[in-house]
Amino acid sequence: MNILAPPRARLQIEVVFDLVCPWCYLGTHRLRRTLRARPDLAADIVWRPFLLNPDIAPGGLARQDYLMRKFGGEERARRLHATITELGRAEGLRFAFDRIRRIPPSLDAHRLVRLAERQGLAEAAVEAVFGAYFLEGLDIGDLDVLAAIAGTIGMDAQATRQALAGPQEAEAVHADNLRAHRLGINGVPCFVVQGRHAIAGAQEPEVLERLLDVALVEG
Repeated sequence: MNILAPPRARLQIEVVFDLVCPWCYLGTHRLRRTLRARPDLAADIVWRPFLLNPDIAPGGLARQDYLMRKFGGEERARRLHATITELGRAEGLRFAFDRIRRIPPSLDAHRLVRLAERQGLAEAAVEAVFGAYFLEGLDIGDLDVLAAIAGTIGMDAQATRQALAGPQEAEAVHADNLRAHRLGINGVPCFVVQGRHAIAGAQEPEVLERLLDVALVEG
């Protein structure tokens, strides 16, 4: 440690996101890349859940039915996925949309992140859930899948499965989702720095860096 180095400026960054949103996966990777390039900053990241599909049934929705409902068919979705896949490669992400068979509700996945947060493992949980869904096509609406993911990041898989079987953190997830809507956030990802500087979308690191600099100057 260099005791002569200036202290790092500390910023709070709220990441409003959904775990079934590919742009959120891309955007969070770009945020990490931005922060790695700024050793002068210390970021406190707060993960804020957003429910893109709050009306999906607990068992999820068949992918084809979902694509028809959201995009009007597979062709439009295929073009969008091709764009995201190409952008993901630059971040080292190998999106595998063809492996996804059902679109799950994301409430329980967000609950897992909040349980992980108690152990200082929120960021690891976010990364693991994103990877399980978008790279492996696993059903992140399944409690057994989520418990197994918890085990891979150092949590107790059995205890996590038991916690997810109950209502723990569900109310908090819904409250954060409602808060986001009340703040006027209707698309994710959205990055809120110091509670007042916000930008939506999977922005390039250069754009995110400018946002951080504005927050440093204006507070």
